[in-house]
Amino acid sequence: MTTIHVDGDACPVREEVYRVAFRLGVKVIVVGNGARPVRLPDHPDLRLQIVPDGADAADDWIAEHITRGDVCVTQDIPLAARCLEKGARALSPRGHVWTAENIGGALAGRAVNQARREAGAITGGPAPKSGADRSRFLSALDTMVRAAQRDGAAPPPRAWVPFE
Repeated sequence: MTTIHVDGDACPVREEVYRVAFRLGVKVIVVGNGARPVRLPDHPDLRLQIVPDGADAADDWIAEHITRGDVCVTQDIPLAARCLEKGARALSPRGHVWTAENIGGALAGRAVNQARREAGAITGGPAPKSGADRSRFLSALDTMVRAAQRDGAAPPPRAWVPFE
């Protein structure tokens, strides 16, 4: 069964996630350390998972519990990569779909920007979110959850075994 895992403390699209999840009948786990209080609507398919304080505690929890057929909503590129490695899907709050084809370049760009910041360069932040971002996110999440539901219902892929 498909579950949406939300990297939750600073997620700007939780309400949109709930809307899609309720319509498609999937569970949502919002993961955070509780530093920013998160109130979930009263619904049996929503769960708040509080993790200990720590830089990557929420990411580690999600990466440990996400499975094939699940979806992760995160702004964190390394977490998206970890989810893809587990056979799950990943989506940014702006509606950017992370795939095996584009995650490597995103990780490399992140590393370059981090090195530039450490060297004192100003790299700027993300552009403000627009209505188009929200619309793109809703559409991408709907499409992604439906595909994940189909994947989750399919038998897992067989492991490749070389001929002897």
